[in-house]
Amino acid sequence: MRVPRALLAGPLIWVAVNTALIAASPKVTIKEFDVPTPKSRPHDPAVAPDGSLWYTGQMANKLGRLDPATGKFKEFPLKTPGSGPHGLAADAQGNIWFTAISKGYIGKLDPHTGAINEYRLPDGADDPHTPVFDQQGILWFTTQESNVVGRLDPKTGDIKVKQVPTPHAIPYGIAVTRSGNPYSCEFGSNKLARIDPKTLAITEYTIPNSGARPRRIAVAPDDTIYYTDYEGGYLGHFDPGPRSLKSGNRRAAAAPILMGLPSPKTERSGIASRASTPIRWSASTRKREHFRVPRFLRAAAWSEISPPRRMANCIWPAVG
Repeated sequence: MRVPRALLAGPLIWVAVNTALIAASPKVTIKEFDVPTPKSRPHDPAVAPDGSLWYTGQMANKLGRLDPATGKFKEFPLKTPGSGPHGLAADAQGNIWFTAISKGYIGKLDPHTGAINEYRLPDGADDPHTPVFDQQGILWFTTQESNVVGRLDPKTGDIKVKQVPTPHAIPYGIAVTRSGNPYSCEFGSNKLARIDPKTLAITEYTIPNSGARPRRIAVAPDDTIYYTDYEGGYLGHFDPGPRSLKSGNRRAAAAPILMGLPSPKTERSGIASRASTPIRWSASTRKREHFRVPRFLRAAAWSEISPPRRMANCIWPAVG
């Protein structure tokens, strides 16, 4: 069964549909789709329950939908000018929730009617960034300069926010583990953070490298966490559970582990996970890199794939 995954490539978005990954010689075909509105800067794609691909048109003040089967697009203008749509996520019913980073609200789009509901954030939470749903249907989100994280209950519209302990931490990427715990990257520091889903209490975890700047985050099937270090050129692995990682005969505490990338001077802007294989996109080298981690992190292998043309205002899927 093929499972679509969406990755971000600066102004270019692509979808990777993988059946198998062979680190030494990956076989990938790529098809591009130009979005209808020029210079819209498509961003943060997500797959809806019906298999359609959604994205935010940051500069066009629109959301977009691509039907991968037909290649047809449909755009949905937002009702508040200059909203600056950034991240989005689909709920179980197929509604599309998005963050309006420039206007301080979270929006819900009904794709059948085009109707949009806006949920204004409390004062002091002005720039919602990345949204993600947990298993209970609660929407969790980060903000950047506001330095808070929060949750929105779609049933009631109630929003609660929590200040991050570290000043100017810049909460950025966020993901929910299979056990229901939200974890976020603190892009302005060298820390990851866990949010208690009941109390919103925040526990921070310091990455060993003081110069690390974690940006995006993904959860692996074993409920451990991978993150991209935008500044240092590393893929990081963190086991938040009570068990310890094993490496040879030594036992390591539950702390982030850094692994070097083959192209160190690149921008580690996004990450997604397929089975046991984290995937990292480098905007500057324009390559997708698959990082296969054997059990207990005993070895690592990389493969890189280059897109067929320049970075552009388009969507392209890779099938391999």
